[in-house]
Amino acid sequence: MVANPALLAATHEDDARSSLELPIEGMSCASCVGRIEQAIGKLPGVEDVSVNLATERARIAFASGQVVPEAVVNAVRDAGYTPVFGSVDLLIDGMTCASCVGRVERALTAVPGVVEASVNLATESAQVKTVGAITPETLIAAAEKAGYGARIRPDSIQGTEPEETRRSATARREQAHVVAAALLSFPLILPMLLAPFGTTIMLPGWAQLLLATPIQFWLGARFYRAGWKALRARTGNMDLLVALGTSAAYGLSLYQLLAAPAHPTHYYFEASAVVITLVLLGKWLEGRAKRQTGAAIRALMALRPERARLVSSPGKERDVPVEAVQIGDIVRVRPGERVPVDGRLVQGETAVDESMVTGESMPVAKAEGDQLTGGSINGDGSVLVETTAVGAETVLARIVRLVESAQGAKAPIQRLVDRVSAVSVPVVLAIAMLTLVGWLLAGASVEAAILNAVAVMVIACPCALGLATPTAIMAGTGVAARAGVLIKDAEALETAHRIKTVVFDKTGTLTQGKPSLVAAAGVEGIAEQELLERAAALQTGSEHPLARAVLAAGENVGIAVPRARSIRALPGRGVSATVGDESLLLGSGRLMKEEDIDTGSLRARAEKLEGDGRTISWIAEIEPRRRLLGLLAFGDEVKPGAITAVGALHERGIRTVMLTGDNQGSAAAAAAILGIDEVVANVLPEGKAEAVTRLARTNAPVAMVGDGINDAPALAAADIGIAMATGTDVALHAAGITLMRGDPRLVTDAIDISRRTYAKIRQGLFWAFIYNVVGIPLAALGLLSPVIAGGAMALSSVSVVTNALLLRRWRPTASERNVQ
Repeated sequence: MVANPALLAATHEDDARSSLELPIEGMSCASCVGRIEQAIGKLPGVEDVSVNLATERARIAFASGQVVPEAVVNAVRDAGYTPVFGSVDLLIDGMTCASCVGRVERALTAVPGVVEASVNLATESAQVKTVGAITPETLIAAAEKAGYGARIRPDSIQGTEPEETRRSATARREQAHVVAAALLSFPLILPMLLAPFGTTIMLPGWAQLLLATPIQFWLGARFYRAGWKALRARTGNMDLLVALGTSAAYGLSLYQLLAAPAHPTHYYFEASAVVITLVLLGKWLEGRAKRQTGAAIRALMALRPERARLVSSPGKERDVPVEAVQIGDIVRVRPGERVPVDGRLVQGETAVDESMVTGESMPVAKAEGDQLTGGSINGDGSVLVETTAVGAETVLARIVRLVESAQGAKAPIQRLVDRVSAVSVPVVLAIAMLTLVGWLLAGASVEAAILNAVAVMVIACPCALGLATPTAIMAGTGVAARAGVLIKDAEALETAHRIKTVVFDKTGTLTQGKPSLVAAAGVEGIAEQELLERAAALQTGSEHPLARAVLAAGENVGIAVPRARSIRALPGRGVSATVGDESLLLGSGRLMKEEDIDTGSLRARAEKLEGDGRTISWIAEIEPRRRLLGLLAFGDEVKPGAITAVGALHERGIRTVMLTGDNQGSAAAAAAILGIDEVVANVLPEGKAEAVTRLARTNAPVAMVGDGINDAPALAAADIGIAMATGTDVALHAAGITLMRGDPRLVTDAIDISRRTYAKIRQGLFWAFIYNVVGIPLAALGLLSPVIAGGAMALSSVSVVTNALLLRRWRPTASERNVQ
């Protein structure tokens, strides 16, 4: 999958001079231009730099070979701006262990213009960030030169079927190889199995050779091919260890057979054959387990119907492939069918099961004008839906891409593991050589020395180290997706388990976000209906939740709304307008104070209402005379799961903060009901990010939970942003975690999933290291035969992956309660 392939352009003006064009975000004025030009201009080799504020691009000319794009990117970042990258997603074939991961990453990052390459062993994929005119073919060629196959990853739902078919074919081939190896090696190991029962049999040496040779050079050919590629790249991997170890055992046996054919002795063909069989079995089981970790994505993909019922004209319908449906087309969805596209319900009523998309187990009622999500199941109503999104732009496709991205990303802890794994093979080979020499110096036979060295090479398991983290992340993100929690990347997953403070926006996050007018009080001489008429006039055309509440209240009592002129929104404060011959204000206490309006006559009433958790808006007249007219009190019901969510966070030792634009009185009352630890009130929209940053200085890491466009800067300012999917796309893009339904308890679920996932990562890494730390010395001391060592090596990978898979059986608290 290629994203933004033409974001940057690099050209070679001549042999001695090159140029690079880099898009940059965050510039707002000429001083930004100067700052960036100065930062890039300091780099050695830069001859000229020109930044264009209008196009938000920087053009850099430099001496060829003097400047790498990564240095330019870092300079822009250090100056406080955001460089824009291109991205390419590749599928990588032929990786077998963590050392392969490092080799592919080094090959990709060596390509000029590659800023970062993240290779994932579990998903067999690479995510590459690029600057410059880099084509996918260039990256594929780099991977192939390193000895691995590579191809562009197909785009989400549309291109996955061929890939699944290929993987299924590979799995069947591996299974056939395991069966063939087992059948051929069983006669070789039979004498060992019968020996404890007093039965002694020995196959002739030539028969052992005939059985072992196909295993060694046909079924084991993959180890030779991959090991040779590693040697050509001047590095090592698991395949090289297996190839060297089994070749040593096979070669020793062949030498004994050829050197003394007339004097039968004990051969070691069974060691090489059984080791290869066990490793093949381990790789097959490992692959099977890895495919299970991707079950969440496959389940999401399966939600997309293959066909849709297109309404071409009234009374005329035809069955078409879902790819043929265009935005604006009308489709009919019958009872029990899956909704084929994202769309707006234009005829009929129904209830829709959105559980596989949002985790909400109860059907959601839908009426005309409501949005339907592709992949959800229609209830008992036959409805017409106008298509609003198709293909890659549907909610389902975006969810799949997000989960794929998270599963393919590399956690920070994995980078340390990869560095350790990169040196593991040379270290193991050195230990094997020392073992061989040591036993020979100690007077052991050549056979014993070689077999002990073989055991050392065979038991080493760098593949287990490489699988511990990515398989746990795949399982964890899969559990999260089923629970209605979408995790953007591995870094967000890593941060979530360390969260110490959760900051909630109040409206729409802890409350329903649908306030209603619960009280209105005018000053002496102003009737309630008169007050409501003025308020409704001021709020005409506004989409603010409080405005909708005022208009709904006016409609309920049947008032005639006067016409307002010169309506002006005052962000974070209120609204002003002219109604008749009066200039009016409606807004917060802050606005009244700024306009020098005395609210003392209704202060006692306001304080009582605020004590009950109500939000107060004041109405005042500016002209012809400056005076207070009255107040409106709004109530917004607390979400059913909000109190439970706050309590659950406290149980986990996490501090809670509520961030709101409401006044201190009503905010404190709401916080008392919810059990919130701290309230930050009277915060303007533009001040939310600053408030989060301030909290992070003393209570980091901090998570910010919000759902609206005003929350987006605060979400970005937090260590991790958590967005409700009921909010805007802006908020979702700024968030590291997205909750697919407006249930605050999912915040706890997200943290629990992160904690469980990292517990599995720690367990996997522990066992992977233990296998090596304990197994290699035992093998070097001659306490493990090559057969036992091979079994232990195969078991290490399988056990690490299986342990990660156990996470799939666990269900987070809110999800479990939702099902019940």
